[in-house]
Amino acid sequence: MQNEIRRLREQRGLSQAALGAELGVSRQTVNSLETGKYDPSLPLAFTIARYFARSIEEIFHVDD
Repeated sequence: MQNEIRRLREQRGLSQAALGAELGVSRQTVNSLETGKYDPSLPLAFTIARYFARSIEEIFHVDD
């Protein structure tokens, strides 16, 4: 699954650690999400979408 987390994080000028703190996850989790090594749980996907004021579909894209 591809996502827009890195782009959105960088637009806000946040480090991975700072975003992790805002979302209640580790910097390593943010890194794994950004690189596509980890797909978020549904509750985490909703948390990320709310934080960036976007829909889940605007942030996460299924690989075709």
